[in-house]
Amino acid sequence: MPRIGSVTGQERPLILGIGGTSRADSSTERALSESLRVVQQAGAKTRLLGGDFLSTLPIFDPGPEGPTAEQMELVAAVGEADGVIVASPGYHGAISGVMKNAFDTLELARAGDRPYLSDLPVGIIITAGGWQAGGTALVTLRTIVHALRGWPTPFGATLNSSVSLFDEGGRCCAEKDAAQLATVATQVLDFARMKRRAA
Repeated sequence: MPRIGSVTGQERPLILGIGGTSRADSSTERALSESLRVVQQAGAKTRLLGGDFLSTLPIFDPGPEGPTAEQMELVAAVGEADGVIVASPGYHGAISGVMKNAFDTLELARAGDRPYLSDLPVGIIITAGGWQAGGTALVTLRTIVHALRGWPTPFGATLNSSVSLFDEGGRCCAEKDAAQLATVATQVLDFARMKRRAA
């Protein structure tokens, strides 16, 4: 499993997790939480915007009514982050509508100091009921991150949810899955630390 150096003091970056489904305790949100746990163990700060929160976001509509408090909370959280880990189920060969809507909502950050996901390392996790859906959803999410000016990490995790992924304590049943989630965490945190040092 990849090893990650600890961080202390002013070096502590904030890693934001965005993902999950409207179903409580989904395998997607468990995978994201496990990756964030690795980041936390290394001493970094984390925040999770999971499925419950994402389900409160209205369908993005750039109309005259103005953004909701939840939409602005998402935009503000991304603006404060030093790195992001996103997790989506693979639905019909692509990402979920809930996740796509969250990315569409970042249009509200277009004119901000840091538009969209600009200059942020973004780790990607996909859970899907088969390897084909995992692969195509991963490519889709990488494309979206690029379009939003983020930097997808070299490694993306794909977990096959056609088998049990987590035990009752929320830990990975298979070492290979734990290693994937740790690799995503390691790469996001390493890139976030490098960026802070260069600033």
